[in-house]
Amino acid sequence: MLKVDFLRKIFGTDKGSVEAVRGISFEVKEREFYTLLGPSGCGKTTTLNCVAGLETPTEGEIQIGGVTVYSSKSGINVPIQKRNIGMVFQSYAIWPHMTVFDNVAFPLVHGMRNASKSEVKDRVEKALTLVRLNGLERRPAPLLSGGQQQRVALARALVAEPKLLLLDEPLSNLDAKLREEMRLELARLIEQRGITTLYVTHDQVEALSMSSRIAVMSEGEIEQEGTPYEIYHRPANLFTASFIGKVNLVKGKLVAMEETRTERLGCLKTDIGTVKCLLLQGDQSYGDSVIAVIRPENIKIQQNCGSDSDNMFEGSVEFTSFQGDSIVCQVRVAGQIFHVNAAAAGGVKAGDRIYLSFNPEQCIAFSWQESRQKSVG
Repeated sequence: MLKVDFLRKIFGTDKGSVEAVRGISFEVKEREFYTLLGPSGCGKTTTLNCVAGLETPTEGEIQIGGVTVYSSKSGINVPIQKRNIGMVFQSYAIWPHMTVFDNVAFPLVHGMRNASKSEVKDRVEKALTLVRLNGLERRPAPLLSGGQQQRVALARALVAEPKLLLLDEPLSNLDAKLREEMRLELARLIEQRGITTLYVTHDQVEALSMSSRIAVMSEGEIEQEGTPYEIYHRPANLFTASFIGKVNLVKGKLVAMEETRTERLGCLKTDIGTVKCLLLQGDQSYGDSVIAVIRPENIKIQQNCGSDSDNMFEGSVEFTSFQGDSIVCQVRVAGQIFHVNAAAAGGVKAGDRIYLSFNPEQCIAFSWQESRQKSVG
């Protein structure tokens, strides 16, 4: 449905040129929910704007539905109104002087479709029913809540039945509770309608919970592309591992390796002791400086040292925070603080002497040199 090939975008500033997007390529399949995820300034919104036609790329090619809408080689640059896309902006861009009906009808009345009055009425009613705003057609836009405005913007994007839906952080202006509700509502609607979607966000929960596939971006490049499960559990590099969710980092040297039928394991010499971990990068060798990544939810708290001593470390609980269904703990092990999610019923409290343990397959080691090249948060 959407194909982006070697997309580059360079902005000129008073301090020189800035390459916001550095030759990225990706494809979004029919009916797929594809998310560009990354921190502010990584190039994700610039990429979306290039697909929409709001920005003119410096180089590359973009195809929507098999039709080339931009090509630097061929000199093609189809204007936004002819790309058959729907777009929801971060600010919603709802016109305050219009009613809900007029806002949603705008692409049909002022766009290329030249729809009849009866068709406009029918399509607007269907779009508003789809986003559960039927009955509010004549309400002035300023009298809508934030969630309702977001739905109006979505209905307006869908009313002309575009081939591709573009969403630029559409939930970021909502409060936490409404944001969660709208995240579920939006995901349900898009899946139900089978709409091909390109979504931009810096919110990891949004990306993981809504997407078919995710492209993690940093400094104008795609660091990793994969399913939410792959991105979270099998990160390709240290940046992705550290950006997605919370992690504990342990530095060390690789002193031993072993191969199993399906995995490659290593032993690290660290300040907290010997750490057994999973090696996903094929170029790691003996003596390398590496950094191990362990997620808080993969660490178990035990009152006694078990018989299996792999990845078992004694520590002291320094701080706990009750979260309802869990307790977030800070545990000091040999001078290093570990963040651990414990069961609320476990009764862990500050001052307790406990043992931490984690499965080697849930502890992933990456090159330490890599962490110096890119910020890992």
